This record gives sequence, structure tokens and C-alpha cells, in this order.
Amino acid sequence: MLDLPVSAAWRHVDASDGFEVVFPSPQGDEPRFDGHVTAVEEGQPWALSYSIALDPAWRSRGARIVSRSAMGTRELELGRDAEGGWLVNGAPAPHVGGCDDIDLEASSFTNAFPVRRLGLAPGESAEAPALYVRAPDLRIERLDQSYRRLEDDGSHRRYHYASPAFGYEAVLVYDEFGFILDYPGIAVRVL
Repeated sequence: MLDLPVSAAWRHVDASDGFEVVFPSPQGDEPRFDGHVTAVEEGQPWALSYSIALDPAWRSRGARIVSRSAMGTRELELGRDAEGGWLVNGAPAPHVGGCDDIDLEASSFTNAFPVRRLGLAPGESAEAPALYVRAPDLRIERLDQSYRRLEDDGSHRRYHYASPAFGYEAVLVYDEFGFILDYPGIAVRVL
């Protein structure tokens, strides 16, 4: 895949009214992504900012997430211990062990991590459990999900995506950078 664009943006569709922007910040071989999401769900506005760091293999290695809503401001620090286990605000979180990716409920962008990390060829599939961060309260849980690479459509890569916990399955379309273009019922890329 190509080098990263300087920014990207998505408009939420159906699930909420909102918008997401992200600014990649390469740090040598270890990319970092700074983003912001604003949304209104069920008549309640909220905003979320994030900074997510990856290792050279595109495994999530840490994040700082701040959420603001009528419930107040919440902050979350995610990191790894010496054995690669997850730390949530400094405390071990064994219930999300084995997750290589951070997936923000509020973000379409974070679905880029497993796609770039896995590097699937057409016809290949993989399980990609993620440390899932809920918005706007920043609760964390394990999210089991799978990706199966379909045949490309020109320069667009297509994946069958499934998340059994949500009963959600769809064909996700990605650009040449590995950034999602169309996340049916969730968001579309506008930049």
C-alpha cells in the first residue's frame, strides 16, 4: 500500500449524525493518528478526540482518548505492558488480551488497522479481535470480528466484514491507502 495521505474525513450515515477527521503523523516506521469525531445520537451531542500509536506491523500499541458529552469529560489511556498485554489507565485488562487493534465505536477510520496489518490477498480471511472503545462513555470490551478479502474493484479493495456481537455483516470498500471509503449504514469517506 502507498504512503499515507495527510488527512481523511468521513460523514456518518444512518447510525448517527456526525463527522470524523484524522491526521496521520508518521513517526518513522511507527505511525500515529490524531483524530476527532463529533456526533449527535438520540438527540444527545458528544465529541471525541483520539491519538493512536501503532508499531511498524500496524499493531496498536497505545492511545489517548478524550470524550466530552452531557455526562462530562472522560479520558482513557491505553498502553501495553512488557508482555504485550493491554493496560487501561495503567491497570491490566486481561479481558481484551489477544487483541492487536484498537477499534473506536465512533470511528470508521480505525477499521484501517486490521486491513493494513493483515495484508490479505483476495480470497483470504482472518479473525481480527479488537479492543473496542465505546462512545461517548469510553467503556472497553473485546470485539470479535472477521475480514475476508474479496476481488478488487479497480483500485478499490473490498472486504466482507462480520461483527457477530452486533449482527452486522457488510462489504467494506477501501482505497489504495487502506482507508475505508464506504462502511454501509455507518459512514462514507468525503476526503
